[in-house]
Amino acid sequence: MDAALRRRGRESERAHSPATRVMGSVLLVLSLVGSNTSIAVAAEPPIPPTASAEDLRALGWVWPVAVVHVVRPYLAPSHPYGAGHRGIDLEAAVGSAVRAPAAGTIAFVGEVAGRGILTIDHGDGLVTTLEPVQSTLTAGAPVVRGDQVATLALGGHAAASTVHFGVRRAGEYINPMLLFDGVPRAVLLPCC
Repeated sequence: MDAALRRRGRESERAHSPATRVMGSVLLVLSLVGSNTSIAVAAEPPIPPTASAEDLRALGWVWPVAVVHVVRPYLAPSHPYGAGHRGIDLEAAVGSAVRAPAAGTIAFVGEVAGRGILTIDHGDGLVTTLEPVQSTLTAGAPVVRGDQVATLALGGHAAASTVHFGVRRAGEYINPMLLFDGVPRAVLLPCC
């Protein structure tokens, strides 16, 4: 009888431990994300789900650098926290101009993990991030498509003499090439 009570006591302690409570919270969040339950995160209206790649290209974006040479392409992760490359790296000389790809408002300028970051909110759920850069602009400043918003700096995960260009659509990273007619048509290959 005493052994059974001790065993129940240990099971109860494990059930109420901090690690178990955290894991339970994680499972709750994952189950909410996997269900049809909505969680409000942003106040800006998302791009309609029916917006196609053609609709994105019709927005008339310009490249953030003068001469376009992709040195590292976009690589979609297999899941939201998986490995991948959430943007493209474009070759550019350190100190060269980095332009706004579209009109918008500066959402963030500053250092994150030792590298200069500039984020532009273009509205309709589209947000771009450029790094590593240096800028004299401040959050809230309006920008016009093609405006110089920064100069290329050193640092970050991008190779030297490259600017990382990331785009989020309704909070999810997308291939920036979708905005520039640069994504080749998918071709299905025979299996087996």
